[in-house]
Order: sequence, then C-alpha cells, then structure tokens
Amino acid sequence: MQILRHIIIFIIALLATNNALAQHNPNKLPGTFGAFDSETSYDPKDPSNINDPYKPEGENDKDDEQTIDTTKKKIRKPLESFYFADSMRMKRIFAWSVNPEFNSVKLQMVDTLLQNFQVDYAFQREGVGSAYGGNVGSVTVPLNYFDRYKPTDFLNVSAWNEYILTPKKILFYNAKIPYTRLRYEMSGQTKLEEQLFNFVISQNISPSTSMNLQYNAEGTKGMYMNQKTLDRSFAFSVAHTGKNYAIHGGYIYNHATINENGGLLDDKDVLDTIISAPDQIEVKLKNAKNEYRGHTFWYTQSYGIPLRKQKDDELTIQKMPVIYVGQSFNYTNFKRTYQASNEQLLYENYLVSPNTYDTMAQSLIDVNAFVQLQPYNRDGALGLISGGVGTEIAEYYTEVPWSYRNLYGTGDSGWNSSAYVYGSLGGKISKYFSWGANMKYYMFGLKNQNIDANANLRFNAYINDKPFTLDLSAKYMLTAPQYWEQSYFSNHHAWSNQFDRTNSTLFSAKFKVPHWHLQFGADYELSKGKIYLNEDIVPVQFNDKLSVLGIYLQKDFRIKINSSEIQLNHRVLAQFSSNQEVAPVPQLSAYLSYLFEFNIVKNVLRMQIGVDGRFNTKYYAFGYDPALGQLYNQREREMGNYPYLDAFVAAKWKRMRILLKLQHFNANLFDNKDYFQLLDMPQNRMMFKLGVSWSFYD
Repeated sequence: MQILRHIIIFIIALLATNNALAQHNPNKLPGTFGAFDSETSYDPKDPSNINDPYKPEGENDKDDEQTIDTTKKKIRKPLESFYFADSMRMKRIFAWSVNPEFNSVKLQMVDTLLQNFQVDYAFQREGVGSAYGGNVGSVTVPLNYFDRYKPTDFLNVSAWNEYILTPKKILFYNAKIPYTRLRYEMSGQTKLEEQLFNFVISQNISPSTSMNLQYNAEGTKGMYMNQKTLDRSFAFSVAHTGKNYAIHGGYIYNHATINENGGLLDDKDVLDTIISAPDQIEVKLKNAKNEYRGHTFWYTQSYGIPLRKQKDDELTIQKMPVIYVGQSFNYTNFKRTYQASNEQLLYENYLVSPNTYDTMAQSLIDVNAFVQLQPYNRDGALGLISGGVGTEIAEYYTEVPWSYRNLYGTGDSGWNSSAYVYGSLGGKISKYFSWGANMKYYMFGLKNQNIDANANLRFNAYINDKPFTLDLSAKYMLTAPQYWEQSYFSNHHAWSNQFDRTNSTLFSAKFKVPHWHLQFGADYELSKGKIYLNEDIVPVQFNDKLSVLGIYLQKDFRIKINSSEIQLNHRVLAQFSSNQEVAPVPQLSAYLSYLFEFNIVKNVLRMQIGVDGRFNTKYYAFGYDPALGQLYNQREREMGNYPYLDAFVAAKWKRMRILLKLQHFNANLFDNKDYFQLLDMPQNRMMFKLGVSWSFYD
C-alpha cells in the first residue's frame, strides 16, 4: 500500500503538469469523449479507418482540419511524417507501435473501448487465451501452439514474457491534447488481495514529437500458501516523426518477485475434497522465490533524403523517390535469482547445498545500420526496399563451483558476437493487393547460419465498400540452440549438450470479414530437431519430423434491439499435433462471451451485463519447475474438460469505465473440481473484482 500511495502522488503531480502545459497551449482543441463504433473495422493499411476516440458522435471531420487565415496568429506547423497518411493529421489522437529492425510502424487502437473491458488479464485477450499458474503474476503459456514458441533471447525469464515490456510492445501516441489513462483493479479478501494497476501518460511537445510514460503493476498475496507475486514494468519513451528525420527510443525497466510453492503436495485436496480455507492446503515449497530484474536502453532512427525537389502540394515525402539511412541500438540485461530452503518435498537431490541460491544473468547488445530505397511511393507496387547489417554481442553467466567446472565449464561465456545481414521489400497494388518479404541471415558467431525468412500476401475485395481480406504467409527458420539449452548449472539442474539446429517451416492463412464479425484462419508447421524439456526436466532434441496444425474460427453475432444489443461472441481453436509428448496441445479450446449492452442514459452511461466462458479438452498440460523458472512437458496426468465461468457488469460513464466481476463463480459448484491448467497448480476459487479505468485528455 505504501508503494501504491507513492505511485498515486506521482501520477497526480504528472497530471497537474499535463494540465498546466495544456492551459498554456494556444493550439489546444476542446472536445468531449465519444466511444468507438464497435462495428467499424480497423485496417492497418488504411489509417483513415481508425475511429477517433476524442470525437463526439456525429462530429464532422472537417472541424479538425487546420485552415490558414493570414489575418490571425500563425498556427503551429502540422504533422509532416513519411510514416503516416495525410488523413492522420486530422486525428486528435492516434497510437502506433514500431518495429526497430525494419523502420516501420503499425497503427494501434487507443484503449478506450467498453468491448472486452472485462478481460482484465492481458494474457487472456488474444484468441482463446493462455494457461497459467492460477494467480496473476505467475507463469503463463498460450493455448495456441503458434503463439507459444515465439523466439526470445532471454530463455531464463521466458515463462513471464506476458508481463515483460519490450520495445515492440511500447505504444507511442500523437495527440493534440495531453492524454492520460489510469486503470486500477482489486479483488479478494485483504489477506488474499489481488491488485492490477497501470497508467499511460502522453504529452506532445510539438505536432511531431511526443513523450510517454507507462507503468504496470500486477500482483497478489495469493489464495494458496506461499503464492505472493508482484510483476512491475516501467517505460519512458520518446518519438519524433518529422518530415525527414524520425527517432523512437527510450528506457524500459522490468522487475518481479514471485513466491514459489512448487504446487500442491496432493491434488486430491482439491479434486476429491473441499478444504474451506485454500491457504491451509499443503504445498511442496514454503520458503522459495524467484526474482528477475531487467533493463533496456534502445532507439531506432532514420533520415530521409529526397531524390527530387518536393512539390508545393506534397505535404510529406511519403509519395516521392527517397533514400532513407538509419541505425538502431538495443542494450538489454536480465538477471534472475532463485533462492529456497527446505525443498526436499520437490527436489530429492542437490549439487551444491541444501539451501539454494541460483543466479543466472544475460546481457545482449544489438546494433545495426540500414538503407532503404523508396522508388517513387511508399504505398506503390514496389514501395520500399531495405537492407542492413548488424551485430549482436551477448554474455551469459551462472556460477559453477570449481569441482564441477571440468564437466560444465566456468559458467561465464564471455562476450560472444553474431554478425548478420538482413533485407526486406514490399509494396501495394491499389487497394486490392499488397505483398512483402524479408530475410535475416547470421554470417558467423554464436548464431552462425541462423536464417529467418518470411513472405506474405494480402488480397482485399470490396462489396458495397465493405472489405473482405485474405492474408497468406510463409515462414522458414533455421535456428541454432540457445545458450541455456546447451549449457546450464544450478543447485538442482545441470547439463552440457551439443544439439543440432532446428529447422521449421510455417504456413498461415487468415480470412476476415469485419462487417460480418467473422475471422477464419489456419496455421501449419513442419519442423525437425525441436528442443524441449521432457518429463524428467532435462532438455532433449526430437530428431524426427514434427507437424502441428491449428484451425481458428471467430464469429460474433449482433442482435440489435433499438439502441440495445445482444452480443454472442465465439472464438474456437482446434489443434492437432503429430507427437503430443513433444508438442502437447488441447485438441479443442474455446472462449465464449455472451452479453447484453444497453443505454442507462443515452450518450452518457452505457452498460454491459454478461458471462464469459473458457474451456479446453484434456491433454498433458505443462508442468512448471521453479528452480529453472521454465515449463516442461510432463506425462503425469491430463488436465482439461473443465469450464471456467465469469459473470460481469461493465459500464462506460463518459470518460470512465467501471467493472464488477465474479471470477470463476462455478468453482466447487459441481462434482468436477479439476480446475488445474498446469500440473499441481490449481486456479483461484471464486473472487469478486472491482475495477475502474479513467481517461484524461486536458
């Protein structure tokens, strides 16, 4: 609570600063908050389709245009960026993320929607969601295989990827008025309390330059014994998207402390009986915790050199021949420690001491330089040709006692470099067809001969100006084993391996009809040499071919009743693995959300009342090893065939969103009590949650 008080004081001070700046801004635009139209589609290729969350319903876009009147004071220079279409200058606020490697941006929605506001855990918002350790802050793993194995250079903290901020996750904002969003949520009794808190503050210094602060904190005291967690992240970022010069960069801090209980000593305490106080159920570890801490400094910058003189009617250099030169830098360091005592109920043996204190650290520096040619139009048939060179310098450290160094090395890798080249090209043929391809190849070093190649096509069709979109993509990867898969030493685990490279080919197809609320997709991967942790919690390589197929369907129904609406939302995923011991997946996973949305006071207060449900069929779900901080492929028992139900009331009152939620209200209501998603780690029982999100823009 003391930390929370400091945070609130800090936010109030920043809000006061924002308000003071706004009051002294002669170009500040007044406005009232208006909700997004949930039926309007968002097409990243067409920025003009983005709804403006700061525009009241029925307001004409022409009101936002900057007109020149020589009899009045000269207005400040408008946004002139090669990243954004001319129509974006009319938006009072918009957001985007950046890909530092390819000097590209992707437009994103500003979070002001009532839709899906009840999904408070970020790792449950995509597709059918994730399996997790039962409480917020614990390890997570997507149910969708194709979201599961995203490449990461920091394997020692990958189980907490969903909580860790990275440059690609940072949102940048361009707003004509200061923008602040604050969200807080709490649940449970005081001794079991769960809290989620985050804020975003954005201030434009000029039409092309903005500064952003972002803070996230998610934690709980835990419903079960020794389950306290606190995951925090903070980011300060700056963006300048000028006429010729652009830079994105900042600093990111990630920190978490996770008490580890190793799971229940006996699952029957949940499966066969009902112990009224879950914090009295015996667990395997009572004095163990993981802690990680990470720092990232990064930036990417580029400068555009026009190949001809800019015409008077050309507002940006987006539609003329240009050469861009640029450079990116990223330094990231993560350190994880695991400390514990009295571990005999989980670990039978130890290599160093009966009391564990393991340390794993890793640093990575990535520097590259690139050149891009825009032949005539950034949205032309051949819009952009890019090429670059770079180097990665990595260091890995874990402490190895002298008596083990002949077997496992010193534990200090020293600095290892990997040089690479990369390139991309893409374009757009009218509004009906776009394409792109990119490739990255490591020439020497720790990742020698690694290949990452991608190609994608998009077909658009329109009936009565309503889009139908088909996306096709192919991806090939040849990947060397990661350092921690080859060499590792700790109090309970040690290995020295010589694995071969893994090669994989992935094909994806996605068909979307936004005005029908329909999305259908399929993914297929064929791989050889997959590395995984087996049931003995030892890394092994599967040298045979492995194939995984996933088929995804999203269909939402809308039934209008005057100004009210019944929404029946469905997301279903079917998956098939050729070897469940290597790639365990549930054959069927689903997320359903049924709700009734209506006005309490028109244009002032709108409300949703509904029920969310999640379900997956039985499969050998993952186990989790606290000392490693990683998930492994257990074969002890199957889990699944259990529905998780949440009831909620969500409301939007002007700029504020409010949530009342009864999470997992069906716990212990029926004979089926198998509410486990990871081995020996039960989900929380029923909890009442109260949350609020408030947007400020003055």
